[in-house]
Amino acid sequence: MISIQIICIGKIKEKSLTNLCDEYLKRISKFAKISVIELLDEKVDKILSDEESKKIKTIECNKIIDKIQKSSKSYVISLDLTGKAISSNELADKISSIATYSSSKITFIIGGSLGLNEELLKKSDDIISFSNLTFPHQLIRVFLLEQIFRSFKILNNETYHH
Repeated sequence: MISIQIICIGKIKEKSLTNLCDEYLKRISKFAKISVIELLDEKVDKILSDEESKKIKTIECNKIIDKIQKSSKSYVISLDLTGKAISSNELADKISSIATYSSSKITFIIGGSLGLNEELLKKSDDIISFSNLTFPHQLIRVFLLEQIFRSFKILNNETYHH
């Protein structure tokens, strides 16, 4: 069985989003072993210099890198605005291909509110973007879980709303 890990910065504070994430985790568990690792986010002031922003991103990304290195060999996909936009079918194909040819473990990365740094992006096997629009990173977690669930429905030729 494929194993999927999501490493993300920050906790979801809204109960409705937590409930939605829990529902998708339950649905996905029928197809794959899935886990979420939440890492503490750094305090971000309303006004930051470029140097302060870079420092916070480095601290948060080092926490993520540490978690990746502690896990067994995993195919790492970072979610970032600089990534390639893909369709739901392309994500399903990617998950299938990774599981078949690369690794039985996939790790998705969701950064904090300032995003990911270059070091982490270079360590990623792939970088994807959900949109050119900017969304709160807590909402991106819901989007990711929904798309992982949709991918398994596609791969198993099961119906799912369109």
